[in-house]
This record gives sequence, structure tokens and C-alpha cells, in this order.
Amino acid sequence: MSQLRVIDARFVKSAQSIRDSLDDTMSEVVFLGRSNVGKSSTINALTERKALAKSSSTPGKTQLINFFEIKYRWSEEDYTLRYVDLPGFGYAKVSKTLKEVWQKNLVEFIQNRISIRLFIHLRDARHPQAQIDEDVKNYISEFIRPDQRYVTVFTKIDKLNQKERAKLKREFPGAITLSNTKRSGAQSVHRDIFESIFGEREW
Repeated sequence: MSQLRVIDARFVKSAQSIRDSLDDTMSEVVFLGRSNVGKSSTINALTERKALAKSSSTPGKTQLINFFEIKYRWSEEDYTLRYVDLPGFGYAKVSKTLKEVWQKNLVEFIQNRISIRLFIHLRDARHPQAQIDEDVKNYISEFIRPDQRYVTVFTKIDKLNQKERAKLKREFPGAITLSNTKRSGAQSVHRDIFESIFGEREW
């Protein structure tokens, strides 16, 4: 059985909106989630590169759309796509609507970017029922195209005990659980990414 793996990953560009983004000729995987859910850490863990995606210690500080070119190898062949790291949402001292928290240009990006093939929604396993995450899930379901997929990935799974993990899997049976420290769940994420863009495979 061939192991699906990332053989190359590089940062390409930061953009403020869809207007100054890269061209849309390459399939893209979008990582989205609340501030401090671990998007940068997840991208670094998936690519096995410690400093590829830069994280901020201040929630909500990173406000740019970051593009990375990723090369996968499977069964002796190479496949190239992009990871797109979106700014975190939901960090505000006062209650605001989703579109106010998530800047208008980001809403425009995820709705109109034709090269997006997969939305990976990272959710904190310690707060699985957070309302802002439910709002985002429902929001994306309103416009997602037939050629796009949406996947829930719970981060920080190592922070839960066995009972809490079992409950999480019962409540979210189709979700992937990911531990960046123990590197569990990464292969499941890679397979979802690969199949969403290049089609199903016999693993």
C-alpha cells in the first residue's frame, strides 16, 4: 500500500482579498477556524515543516490570506495543489454578526473563489459545540458548490480524556480528530484532501 505524503511545501504569497490573490488555476484547500484553534500548527504538522505557516500569539492578529504550494506523492506520482490559510474568526470583545467578525473580503473570497475544492473547518475539541463554529458550518452550506466538499477536523484532541473523545465521536461521527503533538489523524486529513481534488483511491 502506497503512503500518501507531502514531499514539498512552500509559502507563495499573502493577500488581503480575492482581488490581490494568486490566479485561480490551481485547486485549493481552505483551512478555516476560530482564532487560536491551531490552523498554523495544523498546516505545519501536515507538511512536517515546523515554520511553514507562522502563528501569532495574539488571537485575531493575523488578517491576511496566506497561500502555500503543496506537492504530494502517491504511488510513484506527484500531485500539486494549494493550501490556503484564512484569518481566524470569532475573536471580538463585543458580540458582532459573523460577517462583521469575518471581514467582508474574506466572505467574498470563500463564496467566489472558483479554485476552492475543499473547506477544512478546524474546531477545538474542547469546545465542540461552539456557536460560532455552527454558524460557519451553516453559512458555508448555503453556497457550497457540487464540486466542493466540507470536512470537520477537531484539533487538540490530546487535551481530552478517553470518555470525552468517545462522546465527541458519537456526536460528530464523520469528523476527523487530529493531534499535532502525537501526529494522529494526519493521514485521514491527507486522504480527504487528495480525494477531494484528484478523485477516490484504493488506499
